[in-house]
Amino acid sequence: MLVESLAVLVLAGFVGFTVISKVPNTLHTPLMSGTNAIHGIVLLGGLVVLGLGADGVLNKVLLVIAIAFGTINVVGGFLVTDRMLGMFKGHKKDEADD
Repeated sequence: MLVESLAVLVLAGFVGFTVISKVPNTLHTPLMSGTNAIHGIVLLGGLVVLGLGADGVLNKVLLVIAIAFGTINVVGGFLVTDRMLGMFKGHKKDEADD
């Protein structure tokens, strides 16, 4: 079971790298914004599993670490997306400049 799970993880990593490397640079930020929504679902799943009572201290520690890293990823992704969208907004002229 462990070997099969590791094989799936390694294959998913290779497929993910191959897919992302073929995406043009201009599409990386919009794709990251979409993956933030998916990662939010992963966070919710981690919280549910933690709330239902994971067996063992190691499982609980790993869940807390995964939730912390996932939260950092989601918040950082939304900050980058907000900054990207801010680049497309027009700059307002200051009235003192007139």
